[in-house]
Amino acid sequence: QVQLVESGGGSVQAGESQRLSCAASGDPYSTNAMGWFRQAPGKEREGVAAIYTAGGITYYADSVKGRFTISRDNVKNMVYLQMNSLNAEDTAMYYCAATPWKIDHVRWLNEDTWWFWGQGTQVTVSS
Repeated sequence: QVQLVESGGGSVQAGESQRLSCAASGDPYSTNAMGWFRQAPGKEREGVAAIYTAGGITYYADSVKGRFTISRDNVKNMVYLQMNSLNAEDTAMYYCAATPWKIDHVRWLNEDTWWFWGQGTQVTVSS
């Protein structure tokens, strides 16, 4: 079992930056890949970014490429999401996810790939 706890959400102005953190505890072998998803009001949850331990391979949604950066600290079993140039469309509940499976550019977008989920942290961007 893995427990995921997100932190770092809050309210910011458009154009500002914010960093989300996710602490993973439990079986480290179940966090071979970690990712961030988000869900805006009235919309389906969508993948934002993911990182695979082997090689540190990263994946991003087109909407955040060039603005968001995912990283992880394998020693601390933490994953981060640095969000720059935020805009109102980034307003959502952000969820951390983890899986023991290998991910690729297709699989990471499928929610069924991810075994463990955090409770979420709200990010609100005001224009």
